[in-house]
Amino acid sequence: MKTKPFIALRPAPEAAEKLASVPYDVVDTAEARALAAGNPVSFLHVSRPEIDLPDGTDIYSDAVYAQGAKALHDLIAGGALVRDADPAYYAYRQVMGDHSQTGIVACCHIDDYASDVIRKHEKTRQDKEDDRTRHVLTLQANSGPVFLTYRDEAAIDAIVARAMTSAPLYDFTAADSIRHTVWKLSDADCALVRSAFDAVPLAYVADGHHRAKAAFRAGSELRAANPAHTGDEEYNWFLAVLFPASQLAILPYNRLVADLNGLSEEAFLAKVRAIFNVTDGAAPSPDKPRNVSMYLGGRWYGLSWPEFEADPVGALDVSVLQDRLLGPVLGIGDPRTDGRISFMGGIRGTGELASRVDSGRAAVAFSMHPVTVAQMMAIADAGQIMPPKSTWFEPKLRSGLLVHEIR
Repeated sequence: MKTKPFIALRPAPEAAEKLASVPYDVVDTAEARALAAGNPVSFLHVSRPEIDLPDGTDIYSDAVYAQGAKALHDLIAGGALVRDADPAYYAYRQVMGDHSQTGIVACCHIDDYASDVIRKHEKTRQDKEDDRTRHVLTLQANSGPVFLTYRDEAAIDAIVARAMTSAPLYDFTAADSIRHTVWKLSDADCALVRSAFDAVPLAYVADGHHRAKAAFRAGSELRAANPAHTGDEEYNWFLAVLFPASQLAILPYNRLVADLNGLSEEAFLAKVRAIFNVTDGAAPSPDKPRNVSMYLGGRWYGLSWPEFEADPVGALDVSVLQDRLLGPVLGIGDPRTDGRISFMGGIRGTGELASRVDSGRAAVAFSMHPVTVAQMMAIADAGQIMPPKSTWFEPKLRSGLLVHEIR
């Protein structure tokens, strides 16, 4: 696959901790406004620019995109963001509790996205695509990186390990207790990284499908508008962090359903027992595949089933739950659009699932076993699409630590 070093916009050292922000799509407007309150250099002013406009502003209005471009310009003009003098790759480590993952920050080519060298496992929504495409085109920059993974390569691991022995550019622990450390690779190691990734046959979008699609669309539009296009202009490249697959942690993506589709708890439970092997008093978190924990009426139940022949998507626990129970019994026809089902990332814990049911905000909750990286890759390799809300990657990449300008 094609990668290249890039001239990064990045925080002045003293501004890094305040500037780096959570990704735009893990917070809503109110949450973003609260996180950025009293912090004029928060990158949320760039990624969620509606926070600096009056309440009720249409988040897809012209004013929002113009405000994002202004916020980026102001960070540069004020010295909070500085432009590196030379192109480079970077190593980016995140530590969350006992888990650590280190990736290479690089630019990837939109042709690899188009040709499926960079593989996908999720559908994208048109409105979110349109939003981020316009955001990229207005800012003339990729403000947030795409989270990619690849099958481990010892040569890349060795380069990263060597880079981590040098002094970091940034090293801070954010308010959510996740530690972020960034190193700039030497010129010699940059050449080695580029050569090593040339030998990597495939990469996979782990998180950030809409950012990836938006980068592709923005690059394609600029390519079409440039009669002198060569293929190596900056708009052909997009910002990504590439992690070896063995280092990634996927958390479960749990389900809550608002009602029991007209059934009493007793009648619903009877139908569940007819479909699955049911264990009363199960643990809130299933410890292996083909197991789901269900919270109903103040009690946890374990649902299990034997292995069966299926394609990679049909064999997923989320697919079995949807196909055998959520659809036929609870009437959830399309979990992408049905307002009766909601989803909760595993980072929130199973206690929150029980609280939602106990308080009447949901009728039943399902705690899932996480999908594996190998399953995700197999589905992408088969050209298939995972069910909605199948994977929750933690920790999330911070936005603003490294920005790629496309002009």
